[in-house]
Amino acid sequence: MEFCIQLSAYYPDKSYGGERVYADMLEQARLADRLGYESVAITEHHLINILMMPAPLQFAVKIASETERIRVITAVSVLPLHDMRIFAGELVCADIFTDHRLMLGVGRGAFAFEMDRLGVPLENSREKFDESLDLLQKLLREEEVSWHGKYYDFDALTIMPRPAGPIPLMMAVMVPEGIYHCTRRGFHIMTTPLSGDHRQMLEQVSAFTRGKQEMGADGARQTLSLSRVTFLARDEADRRRKIEQAHDYYGRFDNVYTGPGIVDSGMIEPLPRKMTLDETAQNLMICTPAEMVDKLAPYAEAGVDRFIMNVNFGVEQAEVLDSIQQFAEEVIPRFGGMRAVSTA
Repeated sequence: MEFCIQLSAYYPDKSYGGERVYADMLEQARLADRLGYESVAITEHHLINILMMPAPLQFAVKIASETERIRVITAVSVLPLHDMRIFAGELVCADIFTDHRLMLGVGRGAFAFEMDRLGVPLENSREKFDESLDLLQKLLREEEVSWHGKYYDFDALTIMPRPAGPIPLMMAVMVPEGIYHCTRRGFHIMTTPLSGDHRQMLEQVSAFTRGKQEMGADGARQTLSLSRVTFLARDEADRRRKIEQAHDYYGRFDNVYTGPGIVDSGMIEPLPRKMTLDETAQNLMICTPAEMVDKLAPYAEAGVDRFIMNVNFGVEQAEVLDSIQQFAEEVIPRFGGMRAVSTA
């Protein structure tokens, strides 16, 4: 099982400054690269102060320019918000500029607040996403593409420059049956049980495994990535403090994910969670290194290929860097991942 750091920019205080937030994310990416993490993941979200990244392909290029080998995953690019004729060309350029270290994760959007204000309501985004994805694949695969659909209608054109080779595509999907069908279509899969239990995780992995097996040799390189809030704590008091920070973070996340979407000048209002603090703790991977190895073992045994660690939920940057380093030294080697190297 490989490990990935999710550079999920969190901006709870405007006085901190966007420049400083993204400098922190770059510092995390550089450290992950030196320590032997397989990848970093970047989100796409607009108009809000969590998961704050309105320019994921640009950021992917910046990350690649300051690292040597680490893969960069968009987790995810929201296709309904883009014109595929423009996005396809930007994607090809980003693939070139990242030295072909890019994996494109795609999704239809998750937060009603931003989707509504950008003119693609969630209730319509599935249909537009499906057409956008089909068109994007055709534009990357073929020259002289014409299209006559509901959301796109144009005569023959060719995306330039042409791709140097296939760009890996990863689908964000949570429902097991959806995972199965997307796997059968040849996509890499990214999922998360969110507040689900161990049984839900196993159902998600099982759906991927079933689809991959049915693909035979064509599915040999397909991977399953699973995302969780993950952080190393020094002791029980430190663990409790970080759980409280994550609980506050999820008060904002819930507001725009399943809640009313109360946002003031870009800042999401933290709302009381339906979950208690103890229930939040059960759904997070926040613990000591020894406990972390035990918690991660079922994921590796189930067949998860890549574990994506969300480490940005309000913790100070110095502590985030320490956790990334300690995880590389004490946890990753237990799962056959790349061992830590010098940070000098």
